[in-house]
Amino acid sequence: MDFKGNCFYSSYLFDPEFAESSQYGIHEVAECNRCDHLASAVAPLLTSMSGTSMSTVASFQADSAEVVKAIVKALGDEPGALLPILHAVQNEFAYVPTEALPLIADGLNLSRAEVHGVFSFYHYFRSSPPGRHSIQICRAESCQAMGSRVLEAHAKQSLKIDFNQTTADGELTLLPVYCLGNCACSPSVRIGNDIYGNVDPEKFDALVSGLSTRRIEVK
Repeated sequence: MDFKGNCFYSSYLFDPEFAESSQYGIHEVAECNRCDHLASAVAPLLTSMSGTSMSTVASFQADSAEVVKAIVKALGDEPGALLPILHAVQNEFAYVPTEALPLIADGLNLSRAEVHGVFSFYHYFRSSPPGRHSIQICRAESCQAMGSRVLEAHAKQSLKIDFNQTTADGELTLLPVYCLGNCACSPSVRIGNDIYGNVDPEKFDALVSGLSTRRIEVK
């Protein structure tokens, strides 16, 4: 596991509460001094955990705690460090383990109540691992004008979950997103790294059906 790919600051772009942080843009880790600083501090720990998928870690182990501590140390001097740290932790684990909160509080000399208050205030932060597939439905004005509210209601009903929840089988997580940059083809949906336009309830069902189809090996 390493820090290749998009900078973790780009996760701000999918959180409406931090739209102003889009100044960071989506960029490669190698292009960002902040990310390079974080990578140099945390990468050795992640290397020692090779073979472990952070998105499927069932328990918070000692080496996981060391990763959180390294993130806090790397970003602790940033202005308003708590939010970048929470984002970085979620980027590594795919959620923010509750066991990480006291470590963050201790590292920033904050009370656990302060950290938990910020963590629980923003719905973007997850307290449990997401599903194998994340489905984002755009809630921006253009998509709303073209029927995304109807699509949202259909998705919640068909999947039997609300936003920021995961299906009982652990396969699908439903998330709101605020603009996918595909306004000409509203309403838009993002599944993994793929964006789909002109999504109505029927097309949504077809996309979900494709995700649920698994290959069965016959021996």
